Parts: sequence; structure tokens; C-alpha cells
Amino acid sequence: MQKIKLWFGICRPRTLFASVCPVLMGFVAVGSVPRVVVAVATLLCALSLQILSNLINDYYDFERGTDKAGRVGPARALAEGLVNKKQMRNACLTALGLSVALGFYLVVEGGWVILAIGVLAILFAWLYTATHHSLSYLGIADIFCFLFYGPIATAGTAYLQCGRFVAGALLLGCTCGCIAVCVLATNNIRDIEDDRAVGKRTFPVRFGIGAARVGVALMLMGALLFAVRAVWGNAYGWLLLVPFAYSVYLYVRLLRAQGPQYNRCLFNFGLLNACYTVTALVIVLLGHLMH
Repeated sequence: MQKIKLWFGICRPRTLFASVCPVLMGFVAVGSVPRVVVAVATLLCALSLQILSNLINDYYDFERGTDKAGRVGPARALAEGLVNKKQMRNACLTALGLSVALGFYLVVEGGWVILAIGVLAILFAWLYTATHHSLSYLGIADIFCFLFYGPIATAGTAYLQCGRFVAGALLLGCTCGCIAVCVLATNNIRDIEDDRAVGKRTFPVRFGIGAARVGVALMLMGALLFAVRAVWGNAYGWLLLVPFAYSVYLYVRLLRAQGPQYNRCLFNFGLLNACYTVTALVIVLLGHLMH
């Protein structure tokens, strides 16, 4: 049980809102889930891909000396000596194998479009931290974070359910993508000094904490605008004021955060993603009932 608990923590369960929410948003956009087995496989594949990305990130950040024992952020198993590099490599291969197996089934169901999304998703998981020109060290990971934890995930989910791209899925996906960028930005604001020391040129390192905070504010506004456009014409669209009010509260918390307090902000932004997802579902359901 201790080993299970350890590896559960290494998978960073508090971050997994980023992969779950856009998939659920895809179901919301379609309006139903006629292909239940495909839906479950889609959700599991999205989770395994994010876990793969998390594990690769842990491995290569440790290799480069970015993650150290006693860091401000959540403890990393390699840096703390809880697992060794061979165990982490095996975990990466296990997550990769699961992702490929689930992805193969989804490709059979969805065709070349899903194959292209899957290949790009695995490539992104690898390039995020691995290689000497990784996306996170170049400071451009935010763009890919928005795409893969946003419109690509929702559009792919909807495509698997109905065989076509759905405009509403892209819009709702952009809401999730904006919030995923907020999570990444908060993480990078917290780690700005450590990242600067090892040459990791994240957005806050390049442009400063002030610019990063402005970026978070813009992403939060973007999340609301995309969601509003997605449910435009629905009489219950005003319910989006609930996640928006929560986002304002979280932004104030972010501005006041210091040190370990950023860790709580990260989790709260994940909850904001879930809040938008649940609200969108409620709006769509009430809209159907009204008709």
C-alpha cells in the first residue's frame, strides 16, 4: 500500500483536472455519450498521456538539476531519493505503453484524425522537458499546453463520439486551455528563481512576474469569453458568473501568494477548470429541459 500511495503521488493527481476537464467538455459539446466504451477509453488515454508527461518532466528536471530536495513546490520523488532513475524510466515506459494501447483502440474507432492527435500528444509529452531544446526550457510550452489541454482534446473527444468536428467543442476546449495555461503560469511564477538559476527560460523568467500575472488575468478573461460564446443563446448562460466569480477570487489569491502558497493556487485553478466544466454541463442540460 505504501508503494501504491507513493506512485499515486508521483503521478501528481491534483494536476489531472487538466486532462479530465477538456475530455468532459467534449462530451458536453456533443450533448450525449452514445459510445460509452469509446468515452471511457478517451478519458483513460487522456489521463495516461498527462501522467506520461508528468513522469518525463520529473525525470528530466532531476537530470538537469532543476528539481532539488526541499524545493518550494511539491516534493519530487527522484530529488528526494524515494525512487531511482531506473524505476522512473520504467514508470515512463508503462505510461507510454498504456497510452499507446488505448490510443490504438481509439485510432481503430476514429481513424487517421485520432492517429494524428495521438502522435502529436506523445511528441508534446516528450518535448515538454526532454532534449536540450525542450519546450519548457525555451519558454514556449504555454502555447502547446493551451492546445493539447484545450481545443485539441475537446475536438478529438467530440470527433470520436460523432465523427465530425464540433464548433462548441473547440470553444469549450479553449476555456479549458486558458485555465491550463494559468496553472502552468502559476507553477512558473513560484519556481522563477530556481528556473532562472538553471537556464529554464519560462515566461516569468523572460518577462518578469508582473507580465506573468497580467497573462494569467488575460487567460481568465479568455476562459470566460470562450465559454460565453459556446453557450450563446442559452437562457441559462448567466450561470457562468459562478466560475467567473471564483476566478476573480483565485486571481486575488494568486497576487497575494508567496512561497508554498502557490501550491494551493495550482490546485484551485484545477478546481476552476472543473467548475467551468460542471457549469457548462448544467447550462446545456437546463437548455435541453427548457425545450
